[in-house]
Amino acid sequence: MTGESEQALVLLSGGQDSSTCLYWAIEHFGRDAVSAIGFDYGQKHSIELTCARTIAARAGVAYTCLPINTFAALGGDALTEEGVAVEQEPDAETGLPNTFVPGRNLIFLTYAAAFAYQRDIAHLVTGVSQTDYSGYPDCRQATIDSLQQTIQLGMESDIEIHTPLMRLSKKETVELARDLGALEVMADTHTCYNGSRPPCGACSACQLRAQGFAEAGIEDPLIAHA
Repeated sequence: MTGESEQALVLLSGGQDSSTCLYWAIEHFGRDAVSAIGFDYGQKHSIELTCARTIAARAGVAYTCLPINTFAALGGDALTEEGVAVEQEPDAETGLPNTFVPGRNLIFLTYAAAFAYQRDIAHLVTGVSQTDYSGYPDCRQATIDSLQQTIQLGMESDIEIHTPLMRLSKKETVELARDLGALEVMADTHTCYNGSRPPCGACSACQLRAQGFAEAGIEDPLIAHA
């Protein structure tokens, strides 16, 4: 990076959490300083890319989608490999659900950092959480801290990774979205692991989202507008 910048780049998947983070970034850095990035990584449900574009447009920020479809070639998980159904129970050996895409957040953040580096953007914002994270090891604070250090060393930059939701429950995330004025845009988000709109209500992602809205005492706009 050639100089310091208070610009922020939000990793926007089109889901509830990353959309909340987009509005968090706008609140903290200012709309004109925020942009968003997404990844076409070979996911089976491209609806999330459509949602991300819609959400970025509604928020008034620039959005870039990078093609990185290697995950589809790797396969082995329910989000990228055709014919692999989402399972509710974690794998008996690893303890991880089959919706875990190994290396996904590591790769996303590294690509985002490279994108940010070329544009003198000093801040990355991602919606990972170790409170409600389905056991994904790449959503833990220790992982993010380590990756930030690696990026800073490997790029000789001061890029900082922000994780506003790291220690929040889904209930608290819903409340944060409300406080940031982001509830309305939740109608355009996509969470369902089965790619359904309206959501299937059966997969763990749908159930966790529903629980968060129920505990917050707020009607989910995605359901209300279905």
